[in-house]
Amino acid sequence: MPQQQVGDARMVVDPGLTVNQRELVIKIQSSSKMLAVGFVLGIPLTFGGLHYGITEQPSGFVAALAGLALLAVGVAGFLKSAALRRQLRQITPDAWRSPAAHLPGARKAATLAAYINGLLVVLSLGAAGWLLVQGAGWGAYGNSFGFGALLLGAAIPAALGAAAASTIPQLLRVIPAGAKVGRALYSVIMAVGALMLVNGVKNGELMALAVGGTVTAICLGAMTLLGRAAKRMRGETP
Repeated sequence: MPQQQVGDARMVVDPGLTVNQRELVIKIQSSSKMLAVGFVLGIPLTFGGLHYGITEQPSGFVAALAGLALLAVGVAGFLKSAALRRQLRQITPDAWRSPAAHLPGARKAATLAAYINGLLVVLSLGAAGWLLVQGAGWGAYGNSFGFGALLLGAAIPAALGAAAASTIPQLLRVIPAGAKVGRALYSVIMAVGALMLVNGVKNGELMALAVGGTVTAICLGAMTLLGRAAKRMRGETP
């Protein structure tokens, strides 16, 4: 496989993967680009265009149609990615019920991981709702560009929440992959919290320091617990 350099616009593939796993991961990365482009451009164009068409001029509906076409591209990317992920799960040990699932320690670890990912669902949906409410104060509902951007912003935490919710049935069946996915999702939120923390330190903003530090600490704790839970579910620790 060719070496991937910084700027290749893709994540580095885990060197521990088998050849078949590596091929599927690279295909998933490609389909994820379709998903990202389709939704990031399609959501604001669709809803911003509808807003403009209703409040300003009918030409906004043309933009909404273009946005719907992009959303269709995003949906196609999502479906393709989901199919490839199902194939990957068939050859990934963590995607199967743990051989230690009969042990009380593994079951307790799986239950704890399910609660931690459930907390992520609540936090993500709460963040989406908060953005939608705050949008009124920001004036986002009064102009088409702001309305489209607001819905895009709210869709991101909502998608994280949906992804976290999908892991809970896996964890209740003592499947370690649910904990790994939860860690990845928490890492996304932790990056946002760390950015807020850095900006708070740079600008001397106490609110940003408090919120960024709290979010970062919660995510670090959750990722640590999920990592331990995954090991216990695999039977790697007593």
